[in-house]
Amino acid sequence: MRRQGKHRIARRAQRGVTILVVLMLMSVMVLGGMALARMTEIGTLATGNNATREASLQASEVGINTAYVATQALASEEANSGTWYWATTQAADVNGMPNVAWANAPETVVGSYSVRYIVERLCTVAPVTDTLRQCLVRQVPQVSSSRVGHEEVDPPNTRQFRITVRVTGPKDTETWVQTLVSKGSATPP
Repeated sequence: MRRQGKHRIARRAQRGVTILVVLMLMSVMVLGGMALARMTEIGTLATGNNATREASLQASEVGINTAYVATQALASEEANSGTWYWATTQAADVNGMPNVAWANAPETVVGSYSVRYIVERLCTVAPVTDTLRQCLVRQVPQVSSSRVGHEEVDPPNTRQFRITVRVTGPKDTETWVQTLVSKGSATPP
């Protein structure tokens, strides 16, 4: 009779240990599953963010091309348009973006993205009296004469413009793109 009592006590103790081990293993498996689910969610979010960024950069190309065509068609580079073109460089914020009223800038809608652009002539004053000193110009290297007494001529140059594009997308995302473009050739003063 005594033997049966010892075996019953030992079996009850083993049953309790087994339940604890199973609960611990289940806890570890649940935590591992939650970590795996979180990693999958983060991967999905990162992929979505990358797709949104790529789409907004593609939409910005529309703004750059539209601004470039408008810049080439300018009748007068000396007059501000007030909504999209300035004859001089505008003040910028800490990130280098011009302080302008973006709500007044021309808008193009590309899919679910709103594309707005502005153009600044990279000059310090208007009207310009000395292009080479008052504006950022791009000079084309030229072969020159090395003959003694022959005056060096200034190389041909083109006026530079900065196009800034702001793309607003889903979930109020914003992408900013800036590029420099050239227009025409200025005669040296």
